[in-house]
Amino acid sequence: MSGLKLVFVIYTLQKGGAERVLSTLSNSFSARSYEVVIVCMNDAEQGYPLAEGIRVVPLLKRKYKETFFRRLIYGMLTYLSLLRVLLKEKPYCVISFMTSANLWTGLSCGLLNVPYIVSERTTPDHTINRFNFFFKWMSYFIYSGSKAVVVPAKGIETCLKNNGLFNRLKNYSIIRNPVYVFKSDTHVIVHHRKFILGVGRLSFEKGFDLLIDAFSELRIKNIDLIIVGQGVEKEHLTTQINRLNLQDRVILAGAKDDLQDYYNQTELFVLPSRNEGYPNALIEAMSSGCPCIAMDCEFGPAEIIEDGINGMLIPNGNVTALRKAMFNVLFDLSLKKKLGNEARGISQTNSLEVISDKWEELILG
Repeated sequence: MSGLKLVFVIYTLQKGGAERVLSTLSNSFSARSYEVVIVCMNDAEQGYPLAEGIRVVPLLKRKYKETFFRRLIYGMLTYLSLLRVLLKEKPYCVISFMTSANLWTGLSCGLLNVPYIVSERTTPDHTINRFNFFFKWMSYFIYSGSKAVVVPAKGIETCLKNNGLFNRLKNYSIIRNPVYVFKSDTHVIVHHRKFILGVGRLSFEKGFDLLIDAFSELRIKNIDLIIVGQGVEKEHLTTQINRLNLQDRVILAGAKDDLQDYYNQTELFVLPSRNEGYPNALIEAMSSGCPCIAMDCEFGPAEIIEDGINGMLIPNGNVTALRKAMFNVLFDLSLKKKLGNEARGISQTNSLEVISDKWEELILG
């Protein structure tokens, strides 16, 4: 609806799955003539492009090593700063992503009587389900007061409900991540040989060590492995690559913006994650027509892939099964073609228009 103001709240706008979804939705609502403001609780550096009319408001920048005392101070400053922003902006609705932003948003909006929506994007076993009794009750109170608790995967809702309090909530809503639409191909050859592709942050939960092990067992000489992304596990993965004598076959390519060229030129996309929220890289690869293999981890892959139809699911952490699936897809050309063709259907079910409509219905409801 033209003229309505929406405020999105998130910890940071640096590159990441939740950050990409929030940026994409912000652009979509701006294009629908909403006034959009993004509040960053910490670092407001942009990882993804934003439409010209979107304003970004940073609350704080943490410059010092955190201690308990400083966390208390930052907490009070965060709360007061967010209250001040919301009083000034007077939004129609506030939408927050990730647990910490959800809690501060709920506390602030509850005091100001502003409608709000919270969204969990990763496994609650790493956040809310680890809270002590007091914080669980506080989280339940905040989430129960929201217009909706949005999750991208049914599995996240189920995991939240394992926390007895959250089993009482009646305001869950499942809205999938939209497929990110890249610019057209740059037609740059990204690699001189055939390659298998992995995309994601270089962190333990992303499972790239498992993919490298499976690739080393594949023993196919005319194909390489490219992993696009950056993160804290780079040194460990480099050590693993050297130990397996794969320095010339496995490339840690770093972060890239032109992922469409990688998706369009790869022989096969693999998601080896140990856990996910709802994997953006997987739906991007599928929308590009990549034949895809994914570990059946929590959460998302089993809700995206119908095994053997539009992709292949592998028991989580099973390197041998992953190696066999990679071999089968690479050498069964009819299977490879079928998986790639069927995968493109994600472009309709998870289109930005479809997903934005679902969010808009919640916001206006």
